[in-house]
Amino acid sequence: MKVVFFVHSIISDWNNGHAHFLRGLITALIRQGVEVLCCERARNWSTENLVQDNGAAAIVEFARLFPQIRIATYQGADGIVEEIDALTRGADLVVVHEFNEPETVGAAGYVRHLRRDFLLLFHDTHHRTVSVPHQIARLNLAHYDGVLAFGHSLARVYRERFGIRQVRVFHEAADTTIFRPMQSDKHYDVIWVGNWGDDERTKEIQGYLIESARLLRQLRFAVYGVRYPDAAIAALADAGIDYAGWTPNFYVPRIFAQAKLTIHLPRRLYLHRLPGIPTIRPFEALACGIPLISAAWADREGLFRAGQDYLVAGSPEEMRRRIVTLVQADDARAQLAASGLETIRSRHTCDHRAQELLEIYRELGARGT
Repeated sequence: MKVVFFVHSIISDWNNGHAHFLRGLITALIRQGVEVLCCERARNWSTENLVQDNGAAAIVEFARLFPQIRIATYQGADGIVEEIDALTRGADLVVVHEFNEPETVGAAGYVRHLRRDFLLLFHDTHHRTVSVPHQIARLNLAHYDGVLAFGHSLARVYRERFGIRQVRVFHEAADTTIFRPMQSDKHYDVIWVGNWGDDERTKEIQGYLIESARLLRQLRFAVYGVRYPDAAIAALADAGIDYAGWTPNFYVPRIFAQAKLTIHLPRRLYLHRLPGIPTIRPFEALACGIPLISAAWADREGLFRAGQDYLVAGSPEEMRRRIVTLVQADDARAQLAASGLETIRSRHTCDHRAQELLEIYRELGARGT
């Protein structure tokens, strides 16, 4: 079997969290004997920003860690249809991620319409359906065989607002070949790995993170991420938080190992308009065996066990109380970490999702969609 992915970038994860899961999913499919080709534009926003800000070292390390991922680049523009036609030759399944140019999404559908010799799925791991629905509406999905949505609330939007019949829930998961517990001295009490988020969680960053560090001066905080405005960086420093900037995602396990706990700050859209979707960070944190406290978030899909795999803080004040308690309780941290790790390994690895994707392929193919 051959699967072709079209992604924004698999090489760079600079402000491109979609690459986290996709790297793991692709390598899991390869382990199961599937031939995979991953396609991205020769020049894309994430890779160009990565090189501009950090040089090419992370790209070299990506190639060392993921040598099995076969990558093809394309130029786009006037020759996009011919390029996609060539790249998809021999494919049984083609998956187009939503973080692609509209012309790529449309061209893949057009090639599917002309050839009809592969199954074509649109893969959405974002909130554009509710935040900027016109951007999804202008995508030509008429010739797609179905949509992979990373949560039930998103799947419902595709069915009810966009009239797409074949939608399958396809949660993200942790690449446990990369995200696993590591041993290290604890240099920090709390570490948060997360990007600024285009003002989608500014209030939460201020209340749950910055204000907590300012009031808990006896504890050591650190933050990793990109696109923080100067005012935010100054606020982190004023609260005594070490701001370390960007780090390649495959280095995050060793960063987590240096802290007693981490926190999760959901973007507001995943609290109210797409409730129940956790995004990739909790999967990765739990896979690393680090205790996790999440700001207010309702796990409506029962992915994890609240209070057992992770703790929930309904307010900044509760976040501070939970941080202080957990920092001081070695046994509680160990129990929380072990429980979260067990849930990931039993239900939420990329190997699980690779098998699910193959089952979806077989199901939709059998329907003759």
